[in-house]
Amino acid sequence: MHGRDAVAEVLGLREQGLGARRIAARTDLPVATVRDWLAGRVPRHSRPTGSEPRGACRRCGHERHRFADLPAAYVYLLGLYLGDGCISRHRRDVYRLRIFLDLRYPRIVDECEEAIREVLPANAVNRRERRSNYVDRPESSNVEVSAFSERWPCLIPQHGPGRKHRRPIVLTAWQRALLDRHPERMLRGLVHFDGCRFINTGRGGWRCPRYGFVNSSEDILRIFCDACDRLGLRWTEARKGTGAQTIYVSRRADVERMDEFIGPKA
Repeated sequence: MHGRDAVAEVLGLREQGLGARRIAARTDLPVATVRDWLAGRVPRHSRPTGSEPRGACRRCGHERHRFADLPAAYVYLLGLYLGDGCISRHRRDVYRLRIFLDLRYPRIVDECEEAIREVLPANAVNRRERRSNYVDRPESSNVEVSAFSERWPCLIPQHGPGRKHRRPIVLTAWQRALLDRHPERMLRGLVHFDGCRFINTGRGGWRCPRYGFVNSSEDILRIFCDACDRLGLRWTEARKGTGAQTIYVSRRADVERMDEFIGPKA
């Protein structure tokens, strides 16, 4: 029996304008099955009857979530989402997670896709290369990594309308517990999008590696700092006006510790 997420993916692909044959080829489903679902003949467990089975999540209708069992890859994916991810709603309460990444760092793109697969192993992950609106070049410069599921609002409850720096971003209790277990993965996800490792220079030829993390959301900056605190990493803050703020990790021992699980982007 096909699961809810399979139906959600097919309906989501239709929202992108794909026909039955292209959807079937992408999802490895029979064309006849896809056509039935597109015509509204979906499995009973995917119909919006409002009578979910006992023990099911009231929000998405799936089996009740076991958040504590989510893999470490979830924390990394959450970090990427907080960097530049979004969740959009489609028909039949299907949601699409999209993460936007720079094509100059193919390993980060691969790791993002692998993280989505670990969190939702039964779901297809799609890539779509895009041209930048800020660079006058014909070739693609960034990529959109995405996946459809009814579960995304449950797994990432920070989803909401408007820009992240203009609304509260607060972790739930179960997310904080996962952050306590995997602070390195959160820092890796945040730095992979909104951070960097660079060489700080001074007078007399002084040179030292340094990490920087930039964001316009006070809440997201606080999540970064909390993850540093959990690892005993000393951080400093640089504020310039009312725009994006920067957090630095500069102490040599702390940079070496971060190098163990982050290092230069690739």
